[in-house]
Amino acid sequence: METGSEADSISAQINKKIEHKKLSKKNIFKRGFFMFIGAILMAVGIEIFLVPNQIMDGGIVGISIILSHLSGFKLGLFLFFLNVPFFFIGYKQIGKTFAISTLFAITILSISTVFFHPVPAFTADMLLATVFGGIILGTGVGIVIRYGGSLDGTEILAILINKRLPFSVGEIIMFFNIFIFASGGFVFGWDRAMYSILAYFIAFKTIDIVIEGLDQSKSAWIISDKHADIGEAILARLGRGVTYLKGEGAYTGDDKKVIFCVISRLEEAKLKLIVEELDPTAFLAVADIAEVRGGRFKKKAIH
Repeated sequence: METGSEADSISAQINKKIEHKKLSKKNIFKRGFFMFIGAILMAVGIEIFLVPNQIMDGGIVGISIILSHLSGFKLGLFLFFLNVPFFFIGYKQIGKTFAISTLFAITILSISTVFFHPVPAFTADMLLATVFGGIILGTGVGIVIRYGGSLDGTEILAILINKRLPFSVGEIIMFFNIFIFASGGFVFGWDRAMYSILAYFIAFKTIDIVIEGLDQSKSAWIISDKHADIGEAILARLGRGVTYLKGEGAYTGDDKKVIFCVISRLEEAKLKLIVEELDPTAFLAVADIAEVRGGRFKKKAIH
C-alpha cells in the first residue's frame, strides 16, 4: 500500500540530509511498539477482510495477493521477499534508521499474515469487507509511516524513477496501481477489481487522517490596511497569537503588513468572519498544515 503521503515522507528524507541524534532506548521502544501495532492492523485488514473476499490493495501488497492466489504459496512469503530489494535501496538512499524500521515492520506484517490466514473472514459482505478492510489497513499503514517506517517498497522505486524520468512520484505510483488493479481484474474478476480500487481509496484517506490527525491545523495569511485591528481581534476572540511580517506590493511598491497565524480547522469559519467584519477587501489565504510544534499553539475546541 503506497500513497502520496508516504512517498512525500520518504522523498523528504532522501532529498534532505540531516544529522540525526542517536535515539534513546525509550524512543526506540516507542517506535518499535507502534510499528508492531501498525503492522498487525495491516495484517488484520488484509487477511481477515480483504483476501478472503478476493479484494486487493495496491503496490507490492496487491502483487503479492495475486501471486499468492495463483501459486498457492503463503502471502507472507511474497510480502517479505518482494520487499527485500527495496529494503536495500532504502538503506543506501535514505538511511540506516529508516531501513531497519521498514525491515522490522515488513517482517511483522509477513509473519502476522501467516498466523491470521486460517482465521475465517469477519464478513462475507463485499461492501463491508471493502470499507472496514480499507479503514483497518489504512490505520496500520498510517501508524507505521508516522513512526518512521514503510510497509511497501514501490514508493521508494517511484521516487528513484522520478529522478530519471519526467514524471511525478504520484504519476508513477498511479501507473503501477493501474497495472496491478487491471491484472487483478483478470485474476479475480472486474467487480473485485472495482471493490479493490474503493478499498485502496478508503485506506488512502485513512492514512492521511492517522498521519495528520482529525483536528488538522491551518495557517492563515492576511494582508490588510487594518492589520492592527484584525490582529487584536484574533488575539481577543480566538485566543491565537499572531505574527506581523513585512511585505511589499509588487505592483504599487507600497509597504504592507502581513498577518500570519495558525488556527485549528474548527476556527477557520470564525477567522473568516472576523476578517470580513473588519476589512471586507482584505486578502486572506488559508492552507492545511500537517504538523505544528513549539510556540504557544495548542489545539482546542471552539466555545
